Formats: sequence, structure tokens, C-alpha cells
Amino acid sequence: MKRVITYGTFDLLHYGHINLLRRAKELGDYLIVALSTDEFNWNQKKSDMHKYQIDVFTIGDDWKGKFDFLTEEGVDVIYLPRTPEISSSQIKNDLSMNRNPIKTCLSHSDLNTNPSK
Repeated sequence: MKRVITYGTFDLLHYGHINLLRRAKELGDYLIVALSTDEFNWNQKKSDMHKYQIDVFTIGDDWKGKFDFLTEEGVDVIYLPRTPEISSSQIKNDLSMNRNPIKTCLSHSDLNTNPSK
């Protein structure tokens, strides 16, 4: 069985992430999707390769070259192309530029409910 692992923050999951996950799954029989913070822990990646018996490490090509050191752990490192027309950074930017104030505190009248009934 060929095991594949990918890491990502996936904080704003969009179809670009789904495309990446589909392509990653095509690289093997078993896909592990690891969630991480923006600050990657390089040593954890090394230990994960052994702990989960990984054959292929894959990640978006915006990280190209950053994980080549994992080949020393006996895994293939594959950088997958991004979906060009979408990115989490662009979505966040669009949201902050075009944001209307959102009411964050709701009352029962806002929800058309009456707790006394």
C-alpha cells in the first residue's frame, strides 16, 4: 500500500484545496491530511514520515523546494500545482476590503423567537 501525506492550514477551505486533496489522493492508496499552523514544524515532518510509514509527501507548489530534505527520509516529495484563480489569501483580502459590518450579538427579536412562549 502506497501512503501519501499532505499538510495544510485549510483555515478557509475552498475548491483549490479540494483539487489539491484529490490530486494528492491519486498519488497513492491511502491519504493522510494533516492540519497545521502557518509555522511548519520541520522536525515533526521528519518523524511523521517514519511514524506513518509515508511513501509520498506532497504539498502545494508555493512551497517548492522547502521540503526537499524529506527525500533523505526515504519519501518522494511532490509539489502539486495550485489552482490559479483562487487562494485563501485572496479570499481573506476580498473579505476585508468589501466587508459590511456584521451584527455579532443577536437578541430573540432578531431571530423572531420569544422565549416566554
